[in-house]
Amino acid sequence: METRHLKYFIAVAEERHFGKAAARLHMAQPPLSQQIRQLEEQLGTPLLVRTTRKVELTPAGQVLLDRGRVLLQELEVLESDVRQVGDGAIGVLRVGFTGTATYRLMPLIVQAARRSMPGLRITVQGEMLTPQMEAALEEGRLDAAVLRPPVHSGGLALKLLEQDQLVAALPADSPFAEKGTLELAALSEEGFISYPGYSAVNSIFVDACRGAGFQPKLVQEAKETSTLLSLVAAGMGIALVPMTSRMFSFQGVVFRPLRNPPPVDLAVAWSRGSETPLLESFLALFDSLPGSHTASEAQGLTP
Repeated sequence: METRHLKYFIAVAEERHFGKAAARLHMAQPPLSQQIRQLEEQLGTPLLVRTTRKVELTPAGQVLLDRGRVLLQELEVLESDVRQVGDGAIGVLRVGFTGTATYRLMPLIVQAARRSMPGLRITVQGEMLTPQMEAALEEGRLDAAVLRPPVHSGGLALKLLEQDQLVAALPADSPFAEKGTLELAALSEEGFISYPGYSAVNSIFVDACRGAGFQPKLVQEAKETSTLLSLVAAGMGIALVPMTSRMFSFQGVVFRPLRNPPPVDLAVAWSRGSETPLLESFLALFDSLPGSHTASEAQGLTP
């Protein structure tokens, strides 16, 4: 199967129309139809169900679409990495960052890399959730990730960077904004804005609420901390967020500490067995960051 066949098929599958796909690919429709039939013959199975009005995917076509998208994305990344190394880079690393670490730690680590490893090219993906980064590390789409444990894959190694804690983010006009340290149980009747249910912070938040004797009432979800705090500022509800979220200066949001706050860790993760000299040199940069801990202090997070 050639790359061009895959590109043609994905265009047709996404457009669900040969004419629109041909226009998107800047080619005539008859050659496109011919290329798709050649691909089906090569694979020995129909990929599309054609009618006069639309095109639908067969089960085999759906598999090819889902996995083909990932494959094409990987090829584009590979081409970019090879090109950059060919232009003189000592190597390329793809690094993911979660939430506030995107704004707080990412600039520090990139600056440290530029000083210590001037030939390294870093591709950064920010505001990612832990499950997204865990999957990307397992699939080789990321080389390292700054995330919030726990992770579920035994194939990942982690080194603790710092220990954070959850605080309450409140609308400025909330009655609780006038108080000092809050009891989590006192917030049981409030509506909560949370990270998605599959995120690590959300799991910690829900467990903390249950430990305080109530099931939180969720009114809205947000993947990005900046979006979540914007919704708090708009008065949609309150939220429990890592203390480092206070770096966001949002008018209309007040942060208040919790009594016995649940801890939230921040760690750098990578795939076991992928420790090239380049990656090891990059990971060593985290040891010099303010507030970082050594791997021996990771309390069970060490490889």
